[in-house]
Amino acid sequence: MSTTGTIPTVDAAPRALLAETALDSMGQVTASVYETARLVASAPWLAGHRQRVEFLVRGQNPDGTWGGPGAYVLVPTLSAVEALLTVMGADPPGGPPARLDGGVVNATRRGLDALFARLGPGAEESALPDTIGAEFLIPWLVGEVNRHLDALAERPLTGLDAWRGSGRLGTPDGWSPAPLDLLRHLAERGEALPAKVWHSLEALGPAAVLAPQVRVVGGAVGCSPAATAAWLGPKDDGEPASDRRSAVLYLRAVQDRHGGPVPGVTPIDVFERAWVLAALAEAFPSLTPPPELGDSLEAVLGDLGAPAGAGLPPDSDDTAGVLHALRLIDRPRSPECLWTYESDTYFRCFAGERTPSTSTNAHILTAFGDQAGDGDGAASPGQARLRQAITKISRWLCGEQRPDGSWIDKWHASPYYATVCCVSALARHGDAECAPALRAAVGWVLDTQRPDGSWGLWSGTCEETAYAMQTLLRSSRHDDAVSRAVLRGDAFLAGQGDHREHPPLWHDKDLYAPVAVVRAEALAARALARTRFPGGWR
Repeated sequence: MSTTGTIPTVDAAPRALLAETALDSMGQVTASVYETARLVASAPWLAGHRQRVEFLVRGQNPDGTWGGPGAYVLVPTLSAVEALLTVMGADPPGGPPARLDGGVVNATRRGLDALFARLGPGAEESALPDTIGAEFLIPWLVGEVNRHLDALAERPLTGLDAWRGSGRLGTPDGWSPAPLDLLRHLAERGEALPAKVWHSLEALGPAAVLAPQVRVVGGAVGCSPAATAAWLGPKDDGEPASDRRSAVLYLRAVQDRHGGPVPGVTPIDVFERAWVLAALAEAFPSLTPPPELGDSLEAVLGDLGAPAGAGLPPDSDDTAGVLHALRLIDRPRSPECLWTYESDTYFRCFAGERTPSTSTNAHILTAFGDQAGDGDGAASPGQARLRQAITKISRWLCGEQRPDGSWIDKWHASPYYATVCCVSALARHGDAECAPALRAAVGWVLDTQRPDGSWGLWSGTCEETAYAMQTLLRSSRHDDAVSRAVLRGDAFLAGQGDHREHPPLWHDKDLYAPVAVVRAEALAARALARTRFPGGWR
């Protein structure tokens, strides 16, 4: 393949990743404690049950929690403890083999200790992260754990004597069960449920079983193993209907991916393909992606845009990501569907969202900027509307910047993700008023590099290092401090090798890592560094 400027011949890694992404209809997502625990509790009949219980016992943190760090432990710990209490109380025993019984009991005790330290009488309140469905899942799981504890009075469980009459967990302030009660009332009456709620259908309890208000797409309910298992309900030994049969096949397929444990949001192929394609198309402009990638992204665009995966409702974030990816491979589509999400000062991700998203608005700014850049400069109502939206989003993003120069977002735990999204969009399409925000962002990135050349919120990671490098490379600052920081980051990525683990940082019901996306961002960061500093590439 020919080279362009200082960009050397494209090597095998981005080609292979694009080929993998084109062939994978589900997406590469790390295993989820939350979702795995839900299958332990609700689908012990499914192959891989023993491995899922082992995964929970093996994955417990030293302090008795699961997941995390910090406040991110609450939802997965509630889910794991409730699942292990279900295993212990199964009649007839449906839990793990006898050799694991002691491990299950010990893990349950330690998990209960951890929960009461956070939600028991006198526990100090702490702010909780805005993970998906938390407003439903927290009240539901607190109630389920309390139900198990109440049952100990009549039905003691070996090893849990200390928890008989020990009190109940409290629901954190601000997390009222009222929204969940309303959804259950709607479900029980057979009324429509918001499509975005299908992803957390398990919180509805018995009302979720074969709920006629939801659609089963490719065997999945709301792209969630937990929601799908809850919809299936107890195993039926009779001949299942086609939707039930496809749901069982879906659960078998997703548990096969990790040998028992299951990922969270799956399938997530639209999001994965758009993000991977955009990252690699920008960094490797000579690379020709498999045509089926563009075909699949074009096919999912509808009147309301695109979803993250089949079975989820469309949203403006994935829509903007798809539009930008298609634009980069010279298959542009109109961004007209994005106007549906416009509000007075910013763009919503979807109707009824609780909190706005900085990364979503940055992606919409990019999509609108792409379209505005295609204009011939002539004044027209369409171009004027685009320019107004670009100005509106730019001002809103600058107003959302934190005092230290970073941005945060509801889709990701790390500020490095939101910051690279905002800097990339504002540097390309913002006006002169955005310059102070961009300078502050670059200063924050330079100030937060770790001694080993990495960046990260909790520890240095390849993903966050890639975002930090791209923030610097896409800024207009080209001094020695930027050069040194980028090359140190590049050296860190080079030293991690190709088989690195990627800590979960993305928000679903608990944290997850979209592995193909992270790999693409690391490849892109190194390629962009090679373009800017060819002598420093290693």
